[in-house]
Amino acid sequence: MRGGAARVLLRAAAVAGAAVVVAALQEVHDPGVLCPLRLLTGVPCPLCGSTTVFAEAGRGRWEAALLANPVTALAAVALVCGPLGPGRRWRQLSYAGRNLLVGAALAAGWVWELARLGPLRS
Repeated sequence: MRGGAARVLLRAAAVAGAAVVVAALQEVHDPGVLCPLRLLTGVPCPLCGSTTVFAEAGRGRWEAALLANPVTALAAVALVCGPLGPGRRWRQLSYAGRNLLVGAALAAGWVWELARLGPLRS
């Protein structure tokens, strides 16, 4: 097995294990809303739903995981698959390009969460 594929499998196993642990812990004790911004203001942040992504993935509910926060779900896939190419492309980006990509992802995540949980919800 090539090095990149082995690293992807190791990363996938680590993420899957973490997701199963998060799901099990949430079954025993659901702490409710963890986001300080949402607790204080009622407005979700761009990362709201990230814990739910891993808890739902740990239960095998892939659609619910993706709907909880698509940006977090896609970022997790990109990090796991980094050795197969996305990591190389990321390193080739300038710092300005990286910042633009992260900013766009956060903005998209925030719009999603505002529509899902916040004031944009219809």
